[in-house]
Amino acid sequence: MDACFPLSGPIAILLFAEAAAVRGWKIGSTPIQKLIWSFRLASQTTDTTQQFGTKGLKPMDRPSIITRAFMAVVAWAERLNLKYAIHGNPPVYDNAVFPWAREIEAEWPAIRRELDRILVRKDELPAFHEISTDVATITNDRDWKTFFLCGYGLKVEKNIAQCPDTWRVLQKIPGLMTAMFSILEPGKHIPAHRGPYNGVLRLHLGLIVPGPKEKLKIRVGDQICHWEEGKALLFDDAYNHEVWNDTGKLRVVLFVDFVKPLRFPANLVNWILLHLAVFTPFVQEGSMNQKAWEKKFYAEAEAWRNR
Repeated sequence: MDACFPLSGPIAILLFAEAAAVRGWKIGSTPIQKLIWSFRLASQTTDTTQQFGTKGLKPMDRPSIITRAFMAVVAWAERLNLKYAIHGNPPVYDNAVFPWAREIEAEWPAIRRELDRILVRKDELPAFHEISTDVATITNDRDWKTFFLCGYGLKVEKNIAQCPDTWRVLQKIPGLMTAMFSILEPGKHIPAHRGPYNGVLRLHLGLIVPGPKEKLKIRVGDQICHWEEGKALLFDDAYNHEVWNDTGKLRVVLFVDFVKPLRFPANLVNWILLHLAVFTPFVQEGSMNQKAWEKKFYAEAEAWRNR
């Protein structure tokens, strides 16, 4: 219960802002007063080009009152994030917006070497929906596999130990939240969907990118993009997006979520929500599933070594 208590802060501020508007209270010029008034304005003026939800797909939800309250705040915060985004809200970003992306690209050979070692046991890696059950709304086969290094502040220490160079490189990314190898089998299609929250942006670093180019692509909003080995693709997964691997070979990217650069007050609200996310059932269930897979995976490796 204590872990969820800070949620009352954003809710209380929002309710106070609503009360102030309804009652006609005058808002002064102190930082807190400006913060409250900014929340009220953000709920009235937002960029409507980003859809909230994906038609035909079941939304992330849980029956508890606390979880529903949290998701209600998330929906409100998304509109705040659109209004206060430092670099705007394009579906796909120019890499020059994030100068550190070039440093990540320069390190791709070291990351690829570690990936190659992981892929020796590719068939034992978990499907994405086996770790994050909500992903089953868009994929329920074993053709989208993962190898997690971290997720919303939770590190997978044994996986990190297998990829020390990759982990070192990831520390160059400001606001790192989630990192994994994302592995698509030949013929895999990920249907149109949007990510759960627009307070983060996504990076894909191409590691194994087969051709032909026109058979391997991602659509973000109305833009069609293609991966390149050693090149970063930066986009906002809160836009409707879709992926095709119509080649006959494996596609692998380093998949990273990092905190979206925002101005005050959205950056404060975003920081609170992202740090509370670890206590939600979505992340807790994923953590338990990851630990169960990890225990089996490394136990089998140890048994093989002891033969």
